[in-house]
Amino acid sequence: MSRLRFGTFLAPFHRPGQNPTLALHRDLELVEHLDALGYDEAWIGEHHSAGSEIIASPEIFIAAAAERTRHIKLGTGVTSIAYHNPLWVADRMVLLDHLTRGRAMLGCGPGSLPTDSAMIGLNPTDTRELLGENLDIIVRLLRGETVTRRTKTHTLVDAQLQLRPYTDPCFEIAVAAVASPTGPRMAGQHGVGLLSIGATLTPDGFDALAHHWNVVEERAAHHGRPAPSRSGWRLVGLMHVAETREQAYRDVEYGIEHWFTYFQKVAAFPQMDVGSSADVKGMIDFINEAGIGAIGTVEDARAQVRRLVDQSGGFGAFLLLGHEWANPQATKRSFELIAQQVFPEFQGQAASTLAAKDRASGTRAAHAQTQLDAVAHMTQRYEQEKA
Repeated sequence: MSRLRFGTFLAPFHRPGQNPTLALHRDLELVEHLDALGYDEAWIGEHHSAGSEIIASPEIFIAAAAERTRHIKLGTGVTSIAYHNPLWVADRMVLLDHLTRGRAMLGCGPGSLPTDSAMIGLNPTDTRELLGENLDIIVRLLRGETVTRRTKTHTLVDAQLQLRPYTDPCFEIAVAAVASPTGPRMAGQHGVGLLSIGATLTPDGFDALAHHWNVVEERAAHHGRPAPSRSGWRLVGLMHVAETREQAYRDVEYGIEHWFTYFQKVAAFPQMDVGSSADVKGMIDFINEAGIGAIGTVEDARAQVRRLVDQSGGFGAFLLLGHEWANPQATKRSFELIAQQVFPEFQGQAASTLAAKDRASGTRAAHAQTQLDAVAHMTQRYEQEKA
């Protein structure tokens, strides 16, 4: 497998009732931290209701984060393109591509919260139908085409972009997948990347991983496109690690219950079936035993990434879901431990240093003796000079 990229998928999930200004700045600080640690990507969500996922415009957040970072790529995770005029979605992303000098990426989805779409008179069926239609328009506009089209929500008349993207020929585009094959179908049809969100967050989704990529390949072939590269496939997963399992378990007592409650009782998002455990231990056990995540040590994190590689057949990037199970300090430490001790195994950096250590260990005795012989030789030579 080629070098695996690592990043975060930041919805984010903040406990309602706290200071939203501080929470948003904490998100920016986390992206800065990940940039310093060498993470490759950060994907930022768009939501408008339910009180926890409080970033309304990933594009605005990305503009702020880009000024604070140097290397990390920044994607909309996702822009709910069913909510927007597709012309303006494309236009704003081209602007971001220029402002970030090629670090912007467009993630597309229908919008996950029915409480969002209901406020603009759309239901989940509408948003899924609009996703395909609007994605087609966006891709055509970014290719430089002129588009005249009437959709359920917008009318475009000779629409075209006045700027070409900074990235040649275009920045990366990915479409979200949760449970259904809709996302993989569109990824294959349009030749764009795939963001598997629910596919690693539920047991059924984990089992469907390989099937999702089969759909991408089948649709690409059907539309006469070249075989898609797995480097454009990103999996979103659950992790929190510490120096010991016991410490990791204590850490997540801070916020894991809110995360479970959000999906079980607040967000009308049944695809994210995260179980019904009544206590924190049951929640930890669900994450670890269902195979969908790792709460524990870096060894547990490495094992989870290996499971995902084996189950999927290989992918390009692993994105850690920003869940706030732990307090900010422990959360940053978890990301740091993963960067220090998990990245190397999947980025081709671990084997060479381990091999160098083994070579040195295997010849240590002989080389140590030559060192002692050299000291003895120089001591004898000095005595001879004195004489």
